[in-house]
Amino acid sequence: MSGEQARSGRARWPMVVYAVVAVLVVGWAFALSAQSAQDGDSDLRSSLTLIAPASPGGGWDTFTREQQAAMRADGIVNNVTVLNIAGAGGTIGLGKFSTLDGQASNLLTTGTVMTGAIALNDSPVAMTDVRPLARISEEYDIIVVPADSPYETIDDLVADWEQDPGAFPFTGGSAGGLDHLIVADLAIQAGIDPTQITYLPQSGGGEAIQVLSSGDARAAVSGYNEFADQIEAGRMRGLAVVSPERQEGIDLPTLIEQGYDVSMTNWRGFLAPAGITDEEFAELEAIVTETAQSPEWQEAMERNRWTDVFLTGPDLVDFIEEDTRQNEALIEELGL
Repeated sequence: MSGEQARSGRARWPMVVYAVVAVLVVGWAFALSAQSAQDGDSDLRSSLTLIAPASPGGGWDTFTREQQAAMRADGIVNNVTVLNIAGAGGTIGLGKFSTLDGQASNLLTTGTVMTGAIALNDSPVAMTDVRPLARISEEYDIIVVPADSPYETIDDLVADWEQDPGAFPFTGGSAGGLDHLIVADLAIQAGIDPTQITYLPQSGGGEAIQVLSSGDARAAVSGYNEFADQIEAGRMRGLAVVSPERQEGIDLPTLIEQGYDVSMTNWRGFLAPAGITDEEFAELEAIVTETAQSPEWQEAMERNRWTDVFLTGPDLVDFIEEDTRQNEALIEELGL
């Protein structure tokens, strides 16, 4: 099997697996949400379901559960449930979420990863089919290698990578997501054909750590928090943070200062269902605004090294459109 065929196979199998899983378990999960609506619980501050479109333990899941804890702490919402629906960069969750028309007691976590995955997977559902509610926080990725790797700098890594790009596997989150796009942009900046890169997509940082530790990948890309413990334990070495400037609390140089003009942010926020009333939408916006301003959420952002980028309304819609255009351009460069 050629490298191109292998990469194509890797790109397709998650879609097949996740589709099967979705058929088996997602129906049950959304039956609970529908039942909540039928029970007449019209007060959105009584009960909300927050849907993390990823596996437990990853960035989306952590964000969603921190939101859950903050909403509960001050009684902003009395009963908050988190539901995980993993698959295809969040597009499996988005597709199921789009069926909850008018069911305002559900929110879907979203972000950079989803905008890229919608384009990559040719998703029949886009963010315009639901209602963007808020951008809440952002964080920056880092690039890591095993502690025993010969690469001490990004230049060391690139020097080896450019010799045979297809034989130098990277790993990270979903295909078409932020991690993948960072590898593509770095390839472009390094003069490497992005269509020749090998990228092994995972459902979260935990799986990426396993792939890197096993030797199946030479480098990994994901959020700092997903690698922090490994770095502190001396099992991994950070080479760069993918931010416009150095980040407080992260002792790593940026790609930019190492000569590679790559800076991308991993933003996260919420989508609301289509078909809800303007009054329900306004109430949901008030809930996430209060949560973002709560001491519990501020502590969570500091603990996770997230940055406050709260945004709602027409400016949010414009932001998502621009983010989508940028990610679609990189995916086109990848030839996917």
